[in-house]
Amino acid sequence: MAPGIVLALHVAPRRGTPVEQVAQVELRAGEGVVGDRHYRRGAARSRARALTLVAAEDLEAVAQAGLPIEAAATRRQVLVRGVDLSTLVGRRFRLGSALAEGSGPCAPCAHLEALVGPGVERALQGRAGITARILEGGTVAVGDALQPLDAAPGDR
Repeated sequence: MAPGIVLALHVAPRRGTPVEQVAQVELRAGEGVVGDRHYRRGAARSRARALTLVAAEDLEAVAQAGLPIEAAATRRQVLVRGVDLSTLVGRRFRLGSALAEGSGPCAPCAHLEALVGPGVERALQGRAGITARILEGGTVAVGDALQPLDAAPGDR
């Protein structure tokens, strides 16, 4: 599978604060994205929601349906292009110098609906990105690759 590319990175320092676009982030295994509201120093290694990703293609499809949404409004930490994120659930992938594993789909939330407007939660069903575990820490910068490592289910 061809690699995807990181288009944007976002962190929110505290719950309820606006997300900030940054050029680079540090990922720590089992702890999360340094500087983000969900980061937990010393957390259990298996933190399944330590990292969140959303695909530009999915946001563009929602915009085509008449509900434009900025990547930052999704409150996902990583915006990528070129990879079907749903195929990464249960698979390992390199993101910059870090190693991660897709842990599940990210459901759109009512908070997003309140921020963006009516219909967004429904429009993003199946398109709101994925969560991932950080298995090996590293850095991720805008322009870095997202490279799937394991074969996709059904490719084995």
